[in-house]
Amino acid sequence: MKLVIQRVNSAEVAVDDKTVGAIKQGLMVLVGVSKDDDENTVDKFLAKLIKLRIFEDENHKTNLSISDVGGELLLVSQFTLLASCRDGNRPSFIYAGDPKRAEQLYEYMIIKAKESGIKVEQGRFGADMKVSLVNDGPFTIVLDERDIK
Repeated sequence: MKLVIQRVNSAEVAVDDKTVGAIKQGLMVLVGVSKDDDENTVDKFLAKLIKLRIFEDENHKTNLSISDVGGELLLVSQFTLLASCRDGNRPSFIYAGDPKRAEQLYEYMIIKAKESGIKVEQGRFGADMKVSLVNDGPFTIVLDERDIK
């Protein structure tokens, strides 16, 4: 699994020129599911995501989590995060999860995120999506398996 996390003032995702998910202050997260991922993987990544202290406190130090600031979460599936560009110039997607299983894990992540009490919006799995955002900072973090215990 790989997550690209952007701290945002606002973000939205549209499909066919219709907004399907929008948030105000919070995190816009691109979610890439690999072929080796399962529910346990999602649980670990989601726990890390929710606890990340990447919002500023009153002293302008990044000491607050999304829950601490009442932030919102926008989850957008993006299998291209698992691209390998090691050989040649055309990306290979051999590490990306099977689409059916990846969709199940993406939906599982959405359900579990909502259970945490955070407002969660989402993109549409497999759709041609247009994502727009106002990155706050800019502040962007990439989480992959090396970052998860």
